[in-house]
Amino acid sequence: MIVVERIDPNGGSAHRISIRGHEIVADMSAPDGHDAGPDPHDLYDSALGACKAMTMLWYAQRNGIPVENIHVGVVRDASQERAGIYKLTTRIAVTGPMSDEQHEKLIAVAAKCPVHKLMSEVETQIETVAVPRVGDPEGR
Repeated sequence: MIVVERIDPNGGSAHRISIRGHEIVADMSAPDGHDAGPDPHDLYDSALGACKAMTMLWYAQRNGIPVENIHVGVVRDASQERAGIYKLTTRIAVTGPMSDEQHEKLIAVAAKCPVHKLMSEVETQIETVAVPRVGDPEGR
């Protein structure tokens, strides 16, 4: 389970995200927050970039494609988000002594990464459930 907790209950908007022993700080950018970490949109977008990079590396290692470096940039266009369109463009640079065919295959594999599929092909259902408040003797 991923746990998100407010870091300073007396002020500030930063939250600590705990995932399998790893910690990430998330915050809102100014003026609403203090920009102590990436905002939730940044984390969502970066999940796509990280997945594409790791999927390409995984494929290259298993298929003997010589990769030296992978750089994935994610460009967000949220101008139509309220209308139901959230556009992400990934710009991928892969270096190494590979053939054009191997390079093209890596780019194609990036488009099939699990997070890309999750974001574009899977219906996400979210349930929000209230749990008893910590320290509330009545369990409200």
